[in-house]
Amino acid sequence: MDFSLDKFSMDFFSLKGKVAIVTGGNTGLGQGYVVALAKAGADIFVPTYDKNWDETRALVEKEGRRIEFVQVDLSKREDVTKVVEECMKHFGRIDILVNNAGTIRRAPLLQYKDEDWQAVMDINLNAVYYLSKEVANIMVKQNSGKIINIASMLAFQGGKFVPPYTASKHGVAGITKAFANELAEYNIQINAMAPGYIATANTAPIREDENRNNEILGRIPAARWGHPFDLMGAVVFLSSRASDYMNGHIMAIDGGWLVR
Repeated sequence: MDFSLDKFSMDFFSLKGKVAIVTGGNTGLGQGYVVALAKAGADIFVPTYDKNWDETRALVEKEGRRIEFVQVDLSKREDVTKVVEECMKHFGRIDILVNNAGTIRRAPLLQYKDEDWQAVMDINLNAVYYLSKEVANIMVKQNSGKIINIASMLAFQGGKFVPPYTASKHGVAGITKAFANELAEYNIQINAMAPGYIATANTAPIREDENRNNEILGRIPAARWGHPFDLMGAVVFLSSRASDYMNGHIMAIDGGWLVR
């Protein structure tokens, strides 16, 4: 590769000819990632539990890109394999994986149910491991690939009332670093985004609590909640040639929450 400065261009951010899997890409942050990647030129494959995907399809097709969906339960090991098989059947390659699907269940630690712990860990951590591993086998053969995991502020902090969510997001950060170490030699980069407080359906109960909402806003230097729009540029960067020398990094996108 020619590393001279005059060889750099905005084409480094282009995803034309690429195929991206975005788990849970049907709503909220996931839908934002899907639209951003499509705008950058990628075709999209969305594994989702929810079949209401007409809006997401329309947003992608508006950009002149192709999108396919599969309904799966990522807590089931066989459905993780199905994701890879279906994507390869439709597109014949996988260049980008965004492990976005996640769940959260809130309860005080002393009353937390074992089944809720397991349900959160199955989606937030186990599915990330298994799907990343299967996709990595495809990417190794291609000698290229990008895996973007979705961590959280709770990959750095403890939080309250969400023990498995916190544990799973710490685990996502660890998986990101472990996979980066092993797959770098195959021209595969694995990084994570750690969103701060974003206005989505998951955070609606907190935003509706006036005291908690004000407490959060008082700590964010940007003085506002984030929106899916705020993460769209980052996911394109991490999916593109522009980030080829970034590997194993956890990128906080939080309005300054962590530095407060």
